[in-house]
Amino acid sequence: MHCAAVIFDAPGRLDVRQTELLPVGRGDVLVEIAFSGISTGTEKLLWTGQMPPFPGMGYPLVPGYESVGRIVGAGSEAEARIGEWVFVPGANCYRDVRGLFGGSARRVVVPSARALPISESLGEQGILYALAATAFHAICHGEPPELIVGHGVLGRLIARLTIAAGAKPPVVWETDKARHDGACGYIVVHPDDDDRHDYRHIVDVSGDARSIDSFIARLAKGGELVLAGFYSQPVSFAFPPAFQREARLRIAAEWQAGDLASVQALIETGQLDLSGLITAVEPAAQAPAAYPAAFGDRECLKMVLDWRDCA
Repeated sequence: MHCAAVIFDAPGRLDVRQTELLPVGRGDVLVEIAFSGISTGTEKLLWTGQMPPFPGMGYPLVPGYESVGRIVGAGSEAEARIGEWVFVPGANCYRDVRGLFGGSARRVVVPSARALPISESLGEQGILYALAATAFHAICHGEPPELIVGHGVLGRLIARLTIAAGAKPPVVWETDKARHDGACGYIVVHPDDDDRHDYRHIVDVSGDARSIDSFIARLAKGGELVLAGFYSQPVSFAFPPAFQREARLRIAAEWQAGDLASVQALIETGQLDLSGLITAVEPAAQAPAAYPAAFGDRECLKMVLDWRDCA
């Protein structure tokens, strides 16, 4: 069985072409993908060649871990699921290319447990489940953030989740004026326009390792800085300011199954709104142009590939 997929042949080189899928096992489902998201975190690092070594890392590979579509086939143990609309957090189902992430393809084969039933009415917004779970994971182990650094999609989701939890609306820092719009119940300011130095909980999603010192300088004594972005450069900071504040540092890694279940409940009850976060939808065949736009256009919050007309 073959299908079209986005394939990174090397940093800065991608194509949409046919690749061979592995057979559907007894406990697997075959999902026909309708939409897949482009990650400006991990996929940008794959695109630029800055991704640190991971098990299974290498080219050529199929990227993507934000996909939604319909189960159109299944093994003998999962046949009852045919017809379900599901979110798929990546796949590793290709015979001749790597599937380190693997979700940006017309069809994928995954274990049934990895296909999460979601509402079809969400349409392309369903691809945001992974980012919503990442946002939830970043803040669920501590007190709600008072300051969020970065007003991209992840920063916006963290702010929305903070408000949904009943906490005081956070302040959000954003240096790019083009990204100051779209706040829902909280304020967005340039860091230079904020003179507070007593934040007890700061969450950074900027991924800018060079700015760690400036974040620590805004902490209250005993405050916590959560690094929730992905940092391709070494993370370092001056010790004396951190020492004076008795600063705490926490790193938020990838989301877990429980995080996904939690955000699903919030989305289904309407407590977490996913609207206004996707700013571009392009046919999957246009992926060679869509990827550079997703990474280079500051007005593009989230780029989605539409696979429905792709063979």
